[in-house]
Amino acid sequence: MEEKNLSEKESLALITQMISTAKNSFVDTGVGPILWGTVVTICSLVQVSEIHFNYDFPFDIWLLTIVAIIPQIYVSIQESKMKKVRTHSDETINIVWLCFGIGLMLINFINITYSLKLAPVLVDYEKLSGTSAAYLSYWNFGTSHLLFLYGLPTIITGWVRKFKVMLYGGILCWICCVLSVYTNIKTDFLLMAMCAIAAWLIPGIILRRRYLKQGKRADV
Repeated sequence: MEEKNLSEKESLALITQMISTAKNSFVDTGVGPILWGTVVTICSLVQVSEIHFNYDFPFDIWLLTIVAIIPQIYVSIQESKMKKVRTHSDETINIVWLCFGIGLMLINFINITYSLKLAPVLVDYEKLSGTSAAYLSYWNFGTSHLLFLYGLPTIITGWVRKFKVMLYGGILCWICCVLSVYTNIKTDFLLMAMCAIAAWLIPGIILRRRYLKQGKRADV
């Protein structure tokens, strides 16, 4: 009987230790959200500047999002090495963000392809009507698609991780997704910058501070 009780206690202790290890092994440096929050904010604000002051940047500013993939891959590899235990939620979130990345490329492909096909029609419309067709630009609605997509993985991650700051940021993306249907393209990019700051940059800074604080405690 004593051996059975001792075995139950050991089993309980082992389970408790495994749960504790899984919690403590979760490593999120915050670099990823900071990176993408910064890049999308800069790209959006430069786009706003181009529209407002009527000039063309030397290159397509959104190419920075492609360049940012390189450091993101490096960060992801390093964070994977630092994780001793991979939970089911880790795998789920990884798949969600992988689908987000693929979905982002698909949505951009669709938006760009359709806007190029629509452009000649808008030119003819302006010639015939004598009025600007800027409000008919497909990108007035293309930004709505992107804001919806931004919110999807952010809400799931915030919900699973019980990280309210990121959850609320994702919800803000969806609110702005609806608002952008009724606003002009310049306002759309301002909304996009605001969402990038709220959904990624601010949560990333918070995660980074937590990570650095945990590192200092570990050194003590």
